[in-house]
Amino acid sequence: MNTLAIDTSTNVLGVGVANDEKVIGEYISNIKRNHSTRVLPAIDFLLKDCNMSLNDMEKIVVANGPGSYTGLRIGVTIGKTLAWTLNLPIVGVSSLQLMAASGRYFQGLISPIMDARRDNLFTGLYQYENDQLIQVISDQHISIVEWCELIKTYEKPVLFIGNDVALHREKIATIANEYACFAPITTNIPRPGELALIGSKLENEANIHSFKPNYLRLTEAEAKWREKSDRN
Repeated sequence: MNTLAIDTSTNVLGVGVANDEKVIGEYISNIKRNHSTRVLPAIDFLLKDCNMSLNDMEKIVVANGPGSYTGLRIGVTIGKTLAWTLNLPIVGVSSLQLMAASGRYFQGLISPIMDARRDNLFTGLYQYENDQLIQVISDQHISIVEWCELIKTYEKPVLFIGNDVALHREKIATIANEYACFAPITTNIPRPGELALIGSKLENEANIHSFKPNYLRLTEAEAKWREKSDRN
C-alpha cells in the first residue's frame, strides 16, 4: 500500500512515501518557516523525485498532534483535502508517538518532548517490546517537575527525545538525575517515512469530516472564551 505521510506539527516539515516493503522517499526540513506555502510543493517535489504521483497513493497519514496550533491545522487540512479529492482513507498518528519511534534501539523508556511554555511539556511515555512501540503513559500536557518526578518512580533509564529537549535539558537532568538519557541531535527529528509506516498499519480510518488535530489543551481563544463564560 503506497502511503503518503504529512507532518507539520512542529518546526520540522516532513513528507514521506512508503509502502509495505520500504520507505520510498522523504523530504525533511528543520527551519522555523510557515509550512502553509511549503507543504504542497514539498509533496510535489518528493513524488516527482520518486517517479510517482498522487494517483499512486492509497492512504493519507497525518501527524495530528500535539504541537503548533497553526502547524497542526495546516497538516490536517491538507491531508483531509487530499483524502477527499482522491477518495482515500486518512488516519492520524500522535506526533509524540512519531517522535518516540526514533528511539527504537534504546533499552528503556522513551519520553518525547515538546515545549508547551511556562515550564510545561507535551509528552508521553513509551517503550519498545518485541520491536513494537508500546505506550506506557498517555500523551498529556504537564509541568516539567511533575513529569520528571512521575517517571522517576519507574526506576528505569528514560530517553528524552525531540528538538525541544535542549530547552529543558538542565532541569530534566537535575530532577530525573541518573535516569535521564538524551538522544543525539540526529535522532531528535521525527521521520516522515516512519510516520507513513506507522499509519499504513492502522486499520481504524478517520472520518474525513470529523478528523481534527489533537491539541491536548485548549487553544488560547477557547480558554479565554471559557473564562469569560464562567464569569458570566
